[in-house]
Amino acid sequence: NIEWFEASGAATLYSYVIHHRPLPYWETEGPRSVAIVELAEGPRMISSVVGCPQTPEALQIDMALQATFVPFDDISLLCFEPTAGAA
Repeated sequence: NIEWFEASGAATLYSYVIHHRPLPYWETEGPRSVAIVELAEGPRMISSVVGCPQTPEALQIDMALQATFVPFDDISLLCFEPTAGAA
């Protein structure tokens, strides 16, 4: 049974890798995290953690995250950033 619901935006970092190669679409040289985040409501999704150093020291499993939208060309992408005091 699948249903639509409004998510809170709260999440935790479930897993990640740090991608070091240039990402021309993001106009960045890297590194950039490719993360699996677990929403407070239960589902997991692939996204990126922004707003903190892209290092193992900063990206801690189970750290608290909050949804944020990052402008990208004509759209905004759903990413996650550490909540206050999490990074």
